[in-house]
Amino acid sequence: MLSTFEPLWRAAEGVDLSDSAAAVATLTQRLDPASPEGQALSSALCDLLESGAVADRGAPPVRWSRVAKAGPETGAFSIDVVHMNGAGPRHTHHEGEVNWCIALSGEPRFDGQGPGWVAFPPGSTHVPTVEGGEMLIVYLLPNGAVEFHA
Repeated sequence: MLSTFEPLWRAAEGVDLSDSAAAVATLTQRLDPASPEGQALSSALCDLLESGAVADRGAPPVRWSRVAKAGPETGAFSIDVVHMNGAGPRHTHHEGEVNWCIALSGEPRFDGQGPGWVAFPPGSTHVPTVEGGEMLIVYLLPNGAVEFHA
């Protein structure tokens, strides 16, 4: 299953996350969600969700799973998958966060952003929220660096 996520962490390797818009532009250039490769990847990820292989913990509005801890086999990113249709836990990304967002129903927006790549800079804090539908989101955290808040 880990090989399914390889195109994502490969695309994210070395991307400067300090400027979210520039990071998204670079990520999209490396792996365009609208390309045949991007569409096939999103389909494979949806198949994993439907089979119960990912996002099998928790309860709506946030179901999640950890695919891998950060390590050399994941380009030093931790990989989490979340099925969302509401708000998740407030957290800080000490080294930034890279997300691959897939619309599942409605016209969902993740923190105001539509499907595709979404990036957050190092040191940013947010309450991740999906509005307008449901999304499947793959979270890549450089070195697994995240701090959840009460």
